[in-house]
Amino acid sequence: MVTKFYTPGNYQRCESLGWLLRRLKQSIVGAADIHLAEHGLTHAQWGPMLSLRLCGTSSVAYLVRELDTDAGAMTRLLDRLEAKNLCHRERSAEDRRVVMVSLTEEGLRVTAEVTAVLSDVFNAHLAGFSEDEWRLLIKMLQRMLANGEALQVTHPSPEKGE
Repeated sequence: MVTKFYTPGNYQRCESLGWLLRRLKQSIVGAADIHLAEHGLTHAQWGPMLSLRLCGTSSVAYLVRELDTDAGAMTRLLDRLEAKNLCHRERSAEDRRVVMVSLTEEGLRVTAEVTAVLSDVFNAHLAGFSEDEWRLLIKMLQRMLANGEALQVTHPSPEKGE
């Protein structure tokens, strides 16, 4: 039996997972943006750069899905990052329709700063947590994510643009 934590009669914004997670994301991004502005980066720019650093060379299509954006916006963003010499695009040798993106040496250097800033921001948001609490929080969020992914398999949503 599934426990019903939320019902229409007891739903409150201050206890809403969606509202709390959105506000937490806004707080994290806002704090990171303040520090990353010193490096000339915006959230829109450091998001894909961090993905490239952690996942390696990726297709534009992968970045679009990973960052939940559209192809046109990603192309414009990659244009700006290439102009700053932070990334490089190249057509795939196996399939010329696929464009692969990788970080340049400068991009790798800058993303090391991004991970340092994010580490500081996350640690500040976790002030007062014990290591056990932090590990429990991570496990619970991972479980919620797995539950959400299972819902997508049983009830797939239409792809963007279809």
